Amino acid sequence: MKITVIGGGSTYTPELVSGLWNQRDRLRVDELWLMDTDADRLAVVGGMVRRMLVRQGAHVAVTLTGDRSAALDGADLVLVQLRVGGQAARLRDETFPLACGCVGQETTGAGGLAKALRTVPVVLDIADEARRRGAPGVRVVDFTNPVGIVTRALRSEGHDALGLCNVSIGIQRWIASERGIDPARVEIDPIGLNHLSWVRQIRVDGTDVLPEMIAERSDELGRRGGVPGELIRDLGVLPSYYLKYYYAHDATVREQRQAPPRAEVVAGVEAELLELYRDPAVDTKPPQLEQRGGAYYSEAATALLASLVAGTGDLHVLDVPNAGTIAGLADDDVIETLCRVDADGAHPLPQAPVAPELLGLIQAVSAYERLALRAAVSGDRSLVRKALLAHPLIGQWERVAALEAGLFETGAAHLHRFAGAA
Repeated sequence: MKITVIGGGSTYTPELVSGLWNQRDRLRVDELWLMDTDADRLAVVGGMVRRMLVRQGAHVAVTLTGDRSAALDGADLVLVQLRVGGQAARLRDETFPLACGCVGQETTGAGGLAKALRTVPVVLDIADEARRRGAPGVRVVDFTNPVGIVTRALRSEGHDALGLCNVSIGIQRWIASERGIDPARVEIDPIGLNHLSWVRQIRVDGTDVLPEMIAERSDELGRRGGVPGELIRDLGVLPSYYLKYYYAHDATVREQRQAPPRAEVVAGVEAELLELYRDPAVDTKPPQLEQRGGAYYSEAATALLASLVAGTGDLHVLDVPNAGTIAGLADDDVIETLCRVDADGAHPLPQAPVAPELLGLIQAVSAYERLALRAAVSGDRSLVRKALLAHPLIGQWERVAALEAGLFETGAAHLHRFAGAA
């Protein structure tokens, strides 16, 4: 089996190798191709990967390349974990909306739209080449944000693609750690969209423990998620920490204006990690990776790959087409929910009806995502304005005009599809 990682120079990649080793009984990998446009960074990360594999006793041929076509030739599975424009673009995404009184964040609001506009065309181009060059039935697993919009783009073009986020596995590991139990005994059952989801059940050995947690610890849960405990008690669900951008928008904007942008923090962590990776004595995953963000992503990714290959019907939280799971959404809207995964792909589990106070927000953001994808593919700036107008975090025309200007002033270098558009 050949696995190709596009964006193989990511500091996440050593964690991916650790996850592959953990799944070695179900997922035999013969070739691991790491592709990246930054040759120096790829050499550093690739050296770390090779040392880890030697230490683990894994016999996997690792190829480092800047040649995307060679990396995709004959690939069975393609993982996409790239960042168009790097941390510099992320910094712009997190700062230009603040001038308009809006949340500055790389996956939602105006910053998330900016990232979608420059990322979707690149990922679609990768997937198209994978379809031409990859092995028959090649699958794409996307971890590139905004995952929901990127997955929607891939599925709309007929690609066998799944989106993956680390939010649910992070909750699972937190609960397991608190209770001192194997994470496999904890099952997280969310509903919603990528970075807009609510956990309605947390099952430990099959028993839902969330009602008890909310009754006894709602204030603590609220502090973890950046929202009031009273809100959690009223909703009776556990919001993803990305919901603070909606439920505590103004407070979050004030905090963001006073704190260093997350992009600067992450850039510092990445520099530290790359320095560690350069050390020829380092051959195990460093703990600093958990500060990078995206903790446990690679464990989730490799477990997913193993389920697809082995066809074992395991449960994973994934971004998949709605296909009737949530009443009130279109079938091709991409939702994030618990799925059973076998050799045929991911199958969302049936879900109880979604409460109106959750469904309304899901529908609004789904409409925004549909417009964002159309804008990214077409290069039509009127669709950019419509997407901004539809987003619940924006919605005012005065802000739309200012955000559109900021988006194109800061990100024009990566928005070639919009050249000459107005």
